[in-house]
Amino acid sequence: MQERLDVPGAAHRELDGNVTHLNPEHAVFEAMLAGWAGQQSARLLSMITIGQREGVLRRFAHFTGSWPWQWSPGDVEDWAGALRSGPSPCSHSTLRYYQNSVALFLSYLIDRRYGWSDECLQRFGTHPVQICHEWNTARHAADHEARPQVRPFTRVELQKFFDFADEQVGRADRLGRKGSVAAFRDATLFKVIYAYGLRRTEAAMLDIGDFTRNPKAPEFGRLGACNVRYGKAMRGSPPRRRTVLTVMGWSVEVLEEYLEHVRPAYTPGAQPALWPTERGGRIRAAYIDTRFAQYRDELGLPAELHPHCLRHSYVTHLIEDGFDPFFVQQQVGHRWGSTTALYTGVSGDFKNRMLRRALDAALPADSPTGTPTDHAHDGRQEDQ
Repeated sequence: MQERLDVPGAAHRELDGNVTHLNPEHAVFEAMLAGWAGQQSARLLSMITIGQREGVLRRFAHFTGSWPWQWSPGDVEDWAGALRSGPSPCSHSTLRYYQNSVALFLSYLIDRRYGWSDECLQRFGTHPVQICHEWNTARHAADHEARPQVRPFTRVELQKFFDFADEQVGRADRLGRKGSVAAFRDATLFKVIYAYGLRRTEAAMLDIGDFTRNPKAPEFGRLGACNVRYGKAMRGSPPRRRTVLTVMGWSVEVLEEYLEHVRPAYTPGAQPALWPTERGGRIRAAYIDTRFAQYRDELGLPAELHPHCLRHSYVTHLIEDGFDPFFVQQQVGHRWGSTTALYTGVSGDFKNRMLRRALDAALPADSPTGTPTDHAHDGRQEDQ
């Protein structure tokens, strides 16, 4: 039997034994959540992660209408069914995240070092048990679980989106609105997300000092590389950092114009944020979603497009333009090349060019199945 320790999250540190609660079940549940938050904080998890997990636990408790020491495996199955069959069915990865949050919470409660099992036995005559098992939870069967309809922009769609974003600057000026500065900022923001293959949070958290020179590409000046400080964390680790080298020359011109003529209009002073707001803060990821959706809908583009599709487009277009796949993988910060491959949605034209190149190299020109342009031409005529 493990000894109960005086550690963050221990039951005796969260519950005062000299206090009689009018609603002991509710008081113990709140103490459990507070203790779990303390235990996670001691492991250096972010407050955002802790808050999101707490929200999941509260929703699960509300769904079951019972307390953690009363939960059973059937509750997990019923909840999963409700989540997948509701008006807005959740994705496989979201369901797995919810179930994993419940499993982690219960693992914490049944760890005897924290004393919650003994506390519940003494107060309620029962104790929590693990209710999430391999046979009643969603499995992590693939490295990439995004919805299949999430795809990169076509180059035509991308150009239309950027043109529309640019038009909003002139439109605001013509209408005498003060939103032209924000429109210019947002147009530049979307172009930077694409040009550096960034996630929303990575882009929102950029500071001016995150752009540095690349000695191997002096033509890009001070904007030769983007140092991402808030990359996607892994399993409770701090945000991962990476350096994204500038590969699109036009992005340097766009950023230079923004930094010299637009950002100063916010009078940021010592504020380092690359994308400041009128109130002196920095834009948030939720704002990026809202602005993107507004432009997409006004343009009549497909609803499945969202800001992360710009990152998919970056990967796809670099691969199509002949960049080495491992270089692209390093640029976007993927641990595995398979993840980068799943981000790639190369066009039919690109695939056909690659096929033609491979066939031309493999087959002699006088082969009956070789390249002869006439064969390709004849085939097209027949298809028509």
